[in-house]
Amino acid sequence: MAPEEGDAEGGSAELTEEQRIRLDPLGWLARVAGYDDAERWWDDVVEHRDGGPSPFPAIAEAMTELREQVAALPEEAAAGLPSGYLRREAQREAHMRRTLRRTLKEGYERVAVVCGAWHVPALLEKVPSSKDDQTLRGLPKAKIAMTWVPWTHGRLANRSGYGAGVRSPGWYHHLFSASDRPIERWLIDAARVLREEDLHVSSAHVIEAVRLAETLAALRGRPLAGLDEVTEATRAVLCEGADLPVELIQRRMVVGERLGAVPERTPMVPLQRDLQAEQRRLRLKPAALDKEQDLDLRKPTDLERSRLLHRLRLLNVDWGVPAEGVGRTSKGTFRETWTLMWRPEFDVELIEASAWGTTVHGAATARAKAMAAQSDGLAELTSVAERCLLADLGGALPTVMRTLADRAAVDTDVAHLMSALPSLVRALRYGDVRGTGTGPLQSVVDTLVVRICVGLPPAVAGLDDGAARELLGHVDAVHGGLALLASDVHLDRWRRTLRALVDRRDLHGLLEGRLTRLLQDAGLLHDVPDRMARAVSVGTPPDRAAAWIEGFLSGGGLILVHDEELLRLVDGWVTGLTGDSFTDVLPLLRRTFGAYATAERRAIGDRVRRLGVPRPSRHGQDDNDEDIDTERAAPAVATALTILGWEDHA
Repeated sequence: MAPEEGDAEGGSAELTEEQRIRLDPLGWLARVAGYDDAERWWDDVVEHRDGGPSPFPAIAEAMTELREQVAALPEEAAAGLPSGYLRREAQREAHMRRTLRRTLKEGYERVAVVCGAWHVPALLEKVPSSKDDQTLRGLPKAKIAMTWVPWTHGRLANRSGYGAGVRSPGWYHHLFSASDRPIERWLIDAARVLREEDLHVSSAHVIEAVRLAETLAALRGRPLAGLDEVTEATRAVLCEGADLPVELIQRRMVVGERLGAVPERTPMVPLQRDLQAEQRRLRLKPAALDKEQDLDLRKPTDLERSRLLHRLRLLNVDWGVPAEGVGRTSKGTFRETWTLMWRPEFDVELIEASAWGTTVHGAATARAKAMAAQSDGLAELTSVAERCLLADLGGALPTVMRTLADRAAVDTDVAHLMSALPSLVRALRYGDVRGTGTGPLQSVVDTLVVRICVGLPPAVAGLDDGAARELLGHVDAVHGGLALLASDVHLDRWRRTLRALVDRRDLHGLLEGRLTRLLQDAGLLHDVPDRMARAVSVGTPPDRAAAWIEGFLSGGGLILVHDEELLRLVDGWVTGLTGDSFTDVLPLLRRTFGAYATAERRAIGDRVRRLGVPRPSRHGQDDNDEDIDTERAAPAVATALTILGWEDHA
């Protein structure tokens, strides 16, 4: 028996006496005993008992008395209960009795029944089977299949939404498993958790915390220190009043994330069996706590682990969540970082995914083919291709690539083509790292680059602010993708396209500024100061000038730290704006400079502050040289040369 806490929604003043008893019978007993918390009463009466007779017969007797009191109440008392509540309760108890009769009839002599305390008198009552059959007659029937899945403490907690959950499953597990000196053992474990987080907790802390918890229990008249007393002692002594370490103990211990287990003979779908076999083969043990897993893709075992996790993600089983960059922005690295945490609902998701196949590899392959057939756009389709390469689904990749090639051939929207290219480039580069064949992918990438370069010039004409900003994102993504691809042919074609666009008069200021910056970084523009001077000249509308500046500086503001001429142009333009014009462009400037790191903004501010201050010359250095004091730097240089073993070359 256990308290059915989830059945008790209230205890408010509007509830009738029958509602209070039916919805929270143990809470009713607790109030009669002078407790304002049913769980505290349960702790004192049941969990904290040390020897003596079992409390369950007494609880069963109390439930019988409560049920008799409820039965004696007038019918109007039940008016406030939910519709059909009484009939549903009668059907539940009739089904329990029928199941119990069937079990005893099969020859079992010792039968354990797990139920809410309220139902115990109904199970002990001698009710004819014919009456139960009549109660259950007419209920709809459905064929079901049942199995066991491992559960966690987090799912037993009522904060997870579990109707019959408790507040502290980890605490109750501790009381059940550590009957000898439970308070001392709990606080020792709490100290261990804090030490693992590099918090200083000594044995003296633990001793004082035990004394405080026991003193609080004595003052409150409790047979043993409960969770409230132990938590207060932990906060005051072990955590020295800090709440954050207490929250850590709450998460790790009070609730806890222990993962259960089921017997090997438990009925499972073949997909679950295959996953368990893969977990054993690759030595990946499911755990309910977050665990960071670093994978070196040059090692066969780690490579297989990565493929398994990617395949499960295709099946919507997110046992592993990749760190930012895995399969998304990775630049060919051999290392992946995953966060692994197994949740009970994954077993349900595996059962649902078993419709795709009986093995993880086969199900992921079928799922990828279906995703490709159902994809709405090129970007979604290229994402599927990338995931196929990460999961090493050679059976699905040809189908996905054919669909991708067909879809790309008829799509004339250059924005769609540009959004598709980065994923394909990552897949191409990452596939090489993982040893996956990428031949068909290369031909699609080659075709897309040519079509983007041809389709971009007409696409940039006559754009408003929103469309220009959207296209800017595509331009940056394609530029970064081609840099990652490192193909001289494609980079040269792309840069020639940008060079032809940057001088167009119908180009939006945001795009013109960004293309100017990209071409300058590539070393293809040598008149950038003149271009900026024209962009921020008096005859240029302030909003266009601000858009140009935003586009030019969107790649980072350090260029202003290192190029004083450009910094002077920007400073002169800003200081020359009228009050109304400055107010108009202020949001654009704030968005531009607000995206920079604090150190970057500080460096730009320092350079602006020194614009009008001439640099002092030292030891005959020219004023335009860097502020380097060679005499002061000499000892540091000599030390560095000695460490590097180059002192003979000094």
